[in-house]
Amino acid sequence: MTFAAAKYSSAEALISALDWWREAGLDHDFSDEAQNWLARPEPEAMAEPASAPPPAIIFEAPPAPPRQPIGGDRAQWPKDLAAFQNWWLAEPSLDEGQLGGRVPPRGPAEAELLVLIDHPEAQDSEHLLNGPRGRLLNAILAALGVDPATVYFASALPRHMPLPDWTALAGAGLPDLTLHHVNLVAPKRVIGFGSHVSSLLGHDPAKSAQPLPQIWRLGASVPAMTAPELENLLARPMGKARFWQALLDWQSA
Repeated sequence: MTFAAAKYSSAEALISALDWWREAGLDHDFSDEAQNWLARPEPEAMAEPASAPPPAIIFEAPPAPPRQPIGGDRAQWPKDLAAFQNWWLAEPSLDEGQLGGRVPPRGPAEAELLVLIDHPEAQDSEHLLNGPRGRLLNAILAALGVDPATVYFASALPRHMPLPDWTALAGAGLPDLTLHHVNLVAPKRVIGFGSHVSSLLGHDPAKSAQPLPQIWRLGASVPAMTAPELENLLARPMGKARFWQALLDWQSA
């Protein structure tokens, strides 16, 4: 008897062989090498930590250069009032080189009254206090019977500046320059409108329990008064009444 040779593919032959051994009861792989079943498994190799990300690069703005002293070398400040008024308009260091928009002070030396404000009004050009604040001040002087020709009008800054950095200005020497200006005028009395102005003159209302306005003394002999800003007096009628009473008390003191 002859048998025809069966034709199987390789995959079919492998499956048939596995089925034959499975039927014979062998369904696991065996090895002749001895193994310690009680041994602890080898620890897996610790994965290397991921490299730390590079530090973030922070770009910092360079520090601002220190502000130059206002007025430059103090030894070169003018020693008389007329020279100071001309210097006020031409000295670059008064306003970091800005010369446009400056308004000169006005009035006589040894004035009966010195009025000091923070900076000129936006409407001012050649004449200090030429706008609403000036009209209010003229009305106050007229009510007191004070001739404006006997009053010296000055500002702490040479031009209109809506938001001055008073801390930086104080650090640059503005208080010393302001007091130098007042000393050149040599007034009999001084009114400073606004807390910033009085601070420049060496009087800090924030450190006093008394409300504005306040009466104090500039130096040894000059009576001085710090009053609310003229804008506040324009906006608050009740403030005008309190200021007026304090002004009358100050005049009679």
